Amino acid sequence: MKTIELHPHFITNEAGERISVISSVEEFQELLEDLEDLAIVAERRQEPTISHEHMVSDLKKDGLI
Repeated sequence: MKTIELHPHFITNEAGERISVISSVEEFQELLEDLEDLAIVAERRQEPTISHEHMVSDLKKDGLI
């Protein structure tokens, strides 16, 4: 997973409190992709796991590697 370097710009109210953020479209899209990835991880966290060796064995058996 790559690290996103953010360069946000903030909009403030009269009291100087941050109320909105402006970012580049590229940064926004990268953040959305990360959120989608995290949602998938959260949805699948209860699924059973298998060892790396078992996975490689299955892939070889299926002719995928």
